[in-house]
Amino acid sequence: MFAAPQNAVDVAELSHSYGERPALRGLAFSVKKGEIFGLLGPNGGGKTTAFRILSTLIRPSGTARVTIAGFELLTQPQEVRRRIGVVFQAPSLDKKLTAYENLMHQGHLYGLSGPDLKDRIAHVLERVKLADRANEYVETFSGGMRRRVELAKGLLHSPEILLLDEPSTGLDPGARRDLWHYLEQLSREGVTSLLTTHYMEEAAQCHRIGILNKGELVALDTPDNLRATIGGDVITIVSREPELLQRELKVRLNLDASLADGSLRIERENGHELIVRIAQAFPGRIESITCSKPTLDDVFLRRTGHRFWTEAEPELAGAAPKREGRR
Repeated sequence: MFAAPQNAVDVAELSHSYGERPALRGLAFSVKKGEIFGLLGPNGGGKTTAFRILSTLIRPSGTARVTIAGFELLTQPQEVRRRIGVVFQAPSLDKKLTAYENLMHQGHLYGLSGPDLKDRIAHVLERVKLADRANEYVETFSGGMRRRVELAKGLLHSPEILLLDEPSTGLDPGARRDLWHYLEQLSREGVTSLLTTHYMEEAAQCHRIGILNKGELVALDTPDNLRATIGGDVITIVSREPELLQRELKVRLNLDASLADGSLRIERENGHELIVRIAQAFPGRIESITCSKPTLDDVFLRRTGHRFWTEAEPELAGAAPKREGRR
């Protein structure tokens, strides 16, 4: 008897290079069934390459072992494609067609037709609250409405696993809330969601996240557990002479401060009490001093030694452009 896989996704030794430049370096993680799992990282961190591989758009370099819905990605890609839904970051809709017509063409690509396809279209449009706009042209829709049609396309064939590349890009706050409502509802129904994002607040809503930096997985856990690794409050100090102040904090107050991107950081319980001592000890030497609870940005800084940033993605240099349309 066939044994059902324990996880929706299992990844081991996932590496990829564009020429001589590595984009992914030995990623290993698993995603549980019904879980909302996020790959968080700055542009250039490797998340887009990972998304392309998991969605079967490109093959990994090296000897990766990837299983999706119980099927081997490298040897059974067609079986994988039947079980995943894909929502690309770049638009994949024909704006000159209606929402219904876009979904009809998508269904044909998956071999759906007749009454079954019509029923599926009605179901997904109702789910994304566009049933009353089914026969309107997509070019008249707002960005949030178009994103909902994209989500409906990904859900049309009832996938076990939904892959989403930067799903909140271009959405207003209300549309983002709606998107997460859909993902939570899908999770309760047993559908697994794996998404990439560079938004900290979006990653914080995932059940678990993997943090990527320069192609490596530097952290993997629930958002709460990752924030708990920081311990206490985070005090950030901006000074015109950060290196000198760092040494004096150690000598005069026995405080170990780390220096990153020109700012000093101290992790301590009851940080608000320490702020007063620091300000009194160094009058006129501090430009600003703040105290906050740990964030995922603090986790990233702790694991990498630098702050989270976004810039042009070097991982895409020399890579083939994203495929749109056919999944």
